[in-house]
Amino acid sequence: MKKPYNKVVSMEEAMEHFFDGMTIMFGGFGGVGSPPGLITSILEKGIKNITLIGNDTGFPDIGIGQLIKNKRVKKVIASHIGSNPIAGELMSNGQMEVEFSPQGILAERMRAGGVGLEGIVTEIGADNEYLSEGKETITIGQKKCVIETALNAQVSILYAKKADEFGNLIYDKSARNTNPIVAMAGEWTIVEAEEIVPFGSICAEEIITPGVFVDMVVPSKGVNWTWAWEKK
Repeated sequence: MKKPYNKVVSMEEAMEHFFDGMTIMFGGFGGVGSPPGLITSILEKGIKNITLIGNDTGFPDIGIGQLIKNKRVKKVIASHIGSNPIAGELMSNGQMEVEFSPQGILAERMRAGGVGLEGIVTEIGADNEYLSEGKETITIGQKKCVIETALNAQVSILYAKKADEFGNLIYDKSARNTNPIVAMAGEWTIVEAEEIVPFGSICAEEIITPGVFVDMVVPSKGVNWTWAWEKK
């Protein structure tokens, strides 16, 4: 009988939570910390009209950028798209909507979604017509501030160096990036893990994301793309 705390599932079972028109939040920075197997499986399942929330749009053949390259995405909420020229082309010709959010503000909007807040208040962007367009503003003291709404997703996807069966996670150095806050902000959080160990095998002091935020863990077959800096 499967242990009640065992969240390890097959990729096929995890894919049951993905559907057309959904919102996906993803961890990673330029692909580092993004889940390669989950991204490939989303492509193979043919999911389309996706709203993506994450730091950036990766590269055309690296990370989440593959979904954009294959025109599966209708909207992106990110801090930048510069490493993926296809994202810029789709935005310019009206095929994909892009909402830019300063990197720190984007992270705090994710965190707000993860802890149940409706949004955050910040002076950043209050004096910028593009960043403040359509948003509520208030004055605190003598500072004009913008109300930035919290961000949530139907599914959050992330990549971990190590997971135990309950979903307690450790990340590999800078691959940690936005993964901990992305894990908090999904209705369902699905982790692709490089190594899966028995429950209780990870020292409590080493855990970065507690398993309470994780719903499913799938085993990874490793990174299936060549990094931009490795290409000759």
